[in-house]
Amino acid sequence: MDTIQRIQPETVFAIAGIYAATRVGNLLFVSGQVPLGPTGEIVGVGDFPAQAEQVFENLGAALEAGGSGFDRLVKVTAFFVDITRDLAAYRRVRDQYITAEHACASSAVQVAKLFHPAAWLEVEAIALCGD
Repeated sequence: MDTIQRIQPETVFAIAGIYAATRVGNLLFVSGQVPLGPTGEIVGVGDFPAQAEQVFENLGAALEAGGSGFDRLVKVTAFFVDITRDLAAYRRVRDQYITAEHACASSAVQVAKLFHPAAWLEVEAIALCGD
């Protein structure tokens, strides 16, 4: 039976009852990463590209802590408050972290709200990890 490893990198703000990622066997499930800095402040208020950068930095930290990386992503889901306004900027930031060579299955969804009115993006992922 596979063991469940719960992962919380020090650089990703911890929220009670939620881990940044969970590893089961060679799969890593990364919780929705939001534009929170390490001390819990919202990064990039009113600045979508800055929020996207923080989201991908948090995602990268969770992937690394789980023994994975952007090159091992299997699926990414992005949640937008305003997909029409922000999708192009998201793609520009995403492409700095996920190269065309390592593109994976992806979904982009507009939602009514995220956890805070100043947060405009959340990204969750599934990746391969380990050997």
